[in-house]
Amino acid sequence: MRSPVSYAGPLRVLSILALLTSAGCQPGMSRQPKYKALAPSPLFSDLTSARPLVAGTVARGHLEASTHFYLGKIKGKEATTFPMTLTAALLRRGQQRFDIYCAVCHGRDGYGNGLVVTRGFTAPPSYHSERLRKLPVGHFFDVITNGFGAMYGYGARVAAEDRWAIIAYIRALQLSQWGSLRDVDSEERARLFSKGSSND
Repeated sequence: MRSPVSYAGPLRVLSILALLTSAGCQPGMSRQPKYKALAPSPLFSDLTSARPLVAGTVARGHLEASTHFYLGKIKGKEATTFPMTLTAALLRRGQQRFDIYCAVCHGRDGYGNGLVVTRGFTAPPSYHSERLRKLPVGHFFDVITNGFGAMYGYGARVAAEDRWAIIAYIRALQLSQWGSLRDVDSEERARLFSKGSSND
């Protein structure tokens, strides 16, 4: 007759293993020596645990090397040219961003008669004034970025690409009011005249 199977041996081994693994889980592991954000620290002379970035540190993908594109300046002076090619897609993007961020004060036509102006807010100057038509595009970039007068800066709210798109659209608005027939190429001019004569 077979003797009954004894589980005493395997149980003893499992108990020992459980004791050994639980011995590694000391309370110290759940209370690690670490600092929470902005906690004080006696380790540093300024008594803060949050350390400043090393001088010259730039996050990956954020090197703003082009002063033309990121500051609107060339050799320290306001840029008179755009840092990218002007396209219909760029103008459409500029119109969309303008309608979101600018039209509320400047009006959708750029005359400075936006909705908040009709409710008592300080009126911005018209984009169609001779002074603003003659200003370089770099000036507009600086104003959008840093603000001017009653206008606060949009540098933290609107990406540099979109600031340039808005400026391109502002130039299109200005041209729409101050352009002449000479600004239209000959092919488009002929098309316009043929349309006009067919409507007579």
